[in-house]
Amino acid sequence: MVPEGLYYTKAHEWVKVEGDRGQIGITDFAQSQLGDIVFAELPQVGRSLRQMEPFGVVESVKAVSDLYCPLTGDVLEVNSSLESHPEQINADPYGGGWIIAVKIADPNELKNLMTADEYRAFLAAEDH
Repeated sequence: MVPEGLYYTKAHEWVKVEGDRGQIGITDFAQSQLGDIVFAELPQVGRSLRQMEPFGVVESVKAVSDLYCPLTGDVLEVNSSLESHPEQINADPYGGGWIIAVKIADPNELKNLMTADEYRAFLAAEDH
């Protein structure tokens, strides 16, 4: 499941761009590889992040995985419901399982990310 209209990273994060706001989460592929997510470590609102800088961690029954910010920006919001219900990332990775929202500092960085078609091709080429 790779929704159209989002941008994707090679580290399996997605970003939904609405004006100068980017809502960020991990892809369906990433959550399925991790298995049942039991903990999410989220950044503080106001933190400044650079493109592809680690901003948090998700922990599953299989592994601990860093989260990377697809775009440079300041954290506007975190999905605080993940603190008590991290399994939302598994259940709805592109909806209720979103992780953070940032104020996008440089929209030109979108060119460093993949479209849905490019991400599907990336997954196929990686032979996942």
